[in-house]
Amino acid sequence: MSRPPLPPFTEETARQKVRAAEDGWNSRDPGKVTLAYTPDSQWRNRSEFPRGRSEIEAFLAAKWEKEQDYRLIKELWAFTGNRIAVRFAYEWRDKAGQWYRSYGNENWQFDADGLMELRYASINDLAISEDERLFHWPQGRRPDDHPGLSDLGL
Repeated sequence: MSRPPLPPFTEETARQKVRAAEDGWNSRDPGKVTLAYTPDSQWRNRSEFPRGRSEIEAFLAAKWEKEQDYRLIKELWAFTGNRIAVRFAYEWRDKAGQWYRSYGNENWQFDADGLMELRYASINDLAISEDERLFHWPQGRRPDDHPGLSDLGL
């Protein structure tokens, strides 16, 4: 299975890959999202280390059960060859109604077919009030005219 754009990345194709990842995660569909990863993909996400699509799918299902009203923005930071670095922020609320903005960085490595084989994420959470929220689009894909991280001063 091939998942264009394929490495080696240009600035344009790296940006396309980042937006595709953002769109996938904003779908909050673990089965769909896992198709972007190799069957034996390795992750570090905070203090969890899922391996392979089935563990990643279970991880994502649990994540989106906890992180309600999830909305994510990713931004390209750097790229070379088959690697991309991104920064991101996402907003979500817990079941008690407390809102958070989670900030982080990810380092990605892709195989020749454009599937992500390695994902290293570092993430910090900040409790925010509802009136501090900045991500207000309807659940799903971020509209093209919605500001990105740099535009929002994040």
